Amino acid sequence: MAQVSINRDLGEWGLSTDSGERARLLQSPSVDIAPKSEGEAPPGGAGGGTTSTLGAIFIVVNACLGAGLLNFPAAFSTAGGVAAGITLQMAMLVFIISGLVILAYCSQASNERTYQEVVWAVCGKLTGVLCEVAIATYTFGTCIAFLIIIGDQQDKIIAVMAKEPEGPGGSPWYTDRKFTISLTAFLFILPLSIPREIGFQKYASFLSVVGTWYVTAIIIIKYIWPDKEMTPADILNRPASWIAVFNAMPTICFGFQCHVSSVPVFNSMRRPEVKTWGGVVTAAMVVALAVYMGTGICGFLTFGAAVDPDVLLSYPSEDVAVAVARAFIILSVLTSYPILHFCGRAVIEGLWLRYQGMPVEEDVGRERRRRVLQTLVWFLLTLLLALFIPDIGKVISVIGGLAACFIFVFPAGGRWSVTESSWSHWEPSSLARPQPTPFLWIFWHKITASQRIISLCCWTQEPIS
Repeated sequence: MAQVSINRDLGEWGLSTDSGERARLLQSPSVDIAPKSEGEAPPGGAGGGTTSTLGAIFIVVNACLGAGLLNFPAAFSTAGGVAAGITLQMAMLVFIISGLVILAYCSQASNERTYQEVVWAVCGKLTGVLCEVAIATYTFGTCIAFLIIIGDQQDKIIAVMAKEPEGPGGSPWYTDRKFTISLTAFLFILPLSIPREIGFQKYASFLSVVGTWYVTAIIIIKYIWPDKEMTPADILNRPASWIAVFNAMPTICFGFQCHVSSVPVFNSMRRPEVKTWGGVVTAAMVVALAVYMGTGICGFLTFGAAVDPDVLLSYPSEDVAVAVARAFIILSVLTSYPILHFCGRAVIEGLWLRYQGMPVEEDVGRERRRRVLQTLVWFLLTLLLALFIPDIGKVISVIGGLAACFIFVFPAGGRWSVTESSWSHWEPSSLARPQPTPFLWIFWHKITASQRIISLCCWTQEPIS
């Protein structure tokens, strides 16, 4: 699940008379990129960033890992068992890595430094707007999922602290799920979401990594040494149908989606080269695969077909080790919500300013009032939807489809929009901004024949996901 970072002051926005420059963000944790200027050499030259190769691997891993791993055991159940789940993940991993490499090459070719800017440059205005809308919708849905996760974990923790049975009957009003989610959101999330700067993002990233590794370790340990009261239901050995396998794709896409933040990470490297980047994303995806596969396999085998969409809900409330895992997840989500909200808010801000045709410099005076209004509307809508959509599986199925767009559709969709002749007079080394052209054309000339086939297959699978 993508973690993102943001620029901290106006000098880092690279402001210009283009009113869309305000949406230049979706950076990853610890990413340090100098503002782009006219005539600047493309990435790959001497003007690289400060991130080492090992640091880039850590950032990409951090961008992948998150609360989405809670749904992976249910994804294995949906796919039809361990064999089907592993096969699906391994097959999709090829698509995911290929997409990350395509994005890096397109960023280098177009001299753009964020995902949406690359889409604008390579696919044109309409696709660029659709991309920004998709980013805003994705971050909005993810914020809803975060609030649902908070409610799920709080229900278990409160049940133990209050020493009362779980469920709505006979519980005091202050233990009601809607009240606890609302109280937590107003006390912690809203104050963290209003500021223009989010300086704690590095600490949040570290906390998220620690939390996800701890959750994975607990799930594996509980499978090896299960409690007596935990008995698995039916263990599926094969999928009921191919459609059932594809139904697990949104969860996998949601878990592995780091493509939006990958472009800034690539440009932050000391030597942003496509070959080096291929090694970075391959290593990062292998680490993420190990975490997700360990969680998915052990969680599924522990509870079988009865596993909850949020796997931690399947464990007894009284388990202390699992309670610590729930606390880790809550803290991680509390700090991740403001970051995701900031990114969605800034994309909306950029779209609004572009629609108004208003340069950023002329609109700074009303920025605070508009920011507070946007934050309140966003916060209240996500809270209301989280209160009345208690099943996180339904939310992930929707935002997982959007994640598939970032992984598959935007990198490959332009292949059919223009002909190869559009690129006949433009070379990647040129500083000129390219005309709207397909991501996959670059892929067609730079990646091997087998990877081309994978990308085409990926396009045909997207509607199913």
